[in-house]
Amino acid sequence: MRSLLSRSIVLAVAFLGFAGVTANAAVTDTLEVKIPFAFVVNGRTFPAGQYRVEPTGMSSTVLLLRGEKGNHAAVFVPMLPAGGHDPAGNVPALSFTHNENQYRLSSVWESGTDGLSVAGH
Repeated sequence: MRSLLSRSIVLAVAFLGFAGVTANAAVTDTLEVKIPFAFVVNGRTFPAGQYRVEPTGMSSTVLLLRGEKGNHAAVFVPMLPAGGHDPAGNVPALSFTHNENQYRLSSVWESGTDGLSVAGH
């Protein structure tokens, strides 16, 4: 059990700001979050810092992750409806998996049951 836990640690990062309620497992509003560690999305490493997660308008399951406050990193993230429940309870959160020496974004949650998983993760 400890081995499994050390290979797949889920960290939930509480959002600093959130407006609105989601429907049908899609991020419908802009979310702001501070991520205290470097992480990987779609094979690309992003530095720790302040980020915005927002819908793109292209699809209800494509999100834009964009750095803030001097951080100009950005990526479009294809998502799929997530199964299960928000690991942070009923608060908006990002989930990461930890493998070896890196964290990977795995899901975005707006409420206890409304979440999206990174496609191909």
